[in-house]
Amino acid sequence: MLKTDKPLVMGIINLSPLSFYGESTCLTEEEFVSRFEKMLKDGADIIDIGACSTKPGLKSIPAEQEWNLLKPALKRVLRDFPYAEISLDTFRSEIVERAFDFVGDFIINDISAGEDDPQMLGMAARLELPYIAMHKRGTPETMQQMCNYTNVTEEVRDYFLDFTSRAENIGIKEIIIDPGFGFAKSVEQNYQLLRNLKRLAFNSPLSGKKYPILAGISRKSMIYKFLETSPEESLHATSALNLQALINGADILRVHDVKEAKEIIKIFVNFMV
Repeated sequence: MLKTDKPLVMGIINLSPLSFYGESTCLTEEEFVSRFEKMLKDGADIIDIGACSTKPGLKSIPAEQEWNLLKPALKRVLRDFPYAEISLDTFRSEIVERAFDFVGDFIINDISAGEDDPQMLGMAARLELPYIAMHKRGTPETMQQMCNYTNVTEEVRDYFLDFTSRAENIGIKEIIIDPGFGFAKSVEQNYQLLRNLKRLAFNSPLSGKKYPILAGISRKSMIYKFLETSPEESLHATSALNLQALINGADILRVHDVKEAKEIIKIFVNFMV
């Protein structure tokens, strides 16, 4: 069971060369091991590994290509970091099953909340894996044309009220909700969602426990497009928004920069709670 009695940091490692932020990309085993070691040293609670980029406008790579990118990294995790907590950023149940057979337990981080693969929720329940469900609409190719909300916060809340009920009925026991910053939301809608993040805090009717909230804001276009800069120049603004996310109820920060996020959490926990 993932403990979120204090905020956690999830570090991002991308194995695809198509990531929107090049500094998070590891194209060789040596780069992967070096990045993984540094994130652990900097205090990462979870390390999120993804091999299929989902940046807006991009078509997903085939499943076999995703696995071929992922498998060498999982070998190194199994050999060098067997006690590290990892999550796999994938929307494919096939990848989840193959990875589970390879390394055992991990956290599923699914940007589609099971919508892109009808077998995913059943797979998560059968393997008894924690499941991060993210809100989006459409696919990475189409989602930025699907930002028509009457009230983005309330519609995302309603989405998760429905999703968590279905997922628990299927048998998923541990659910983390991710509002999906940058996925089928305009810049203004992203900030409205961040401002009203507390509205997404609700309890499981089965366990009575609050579903943890994951905030994935790090270096995204809601920052650099608004500021007319770039992902590479977005660390300071990312840190400011991560602190706001904590104030508004986030339990997990998904970030490219682990050390800075851990420092923010240390200040938040000691002086702002």
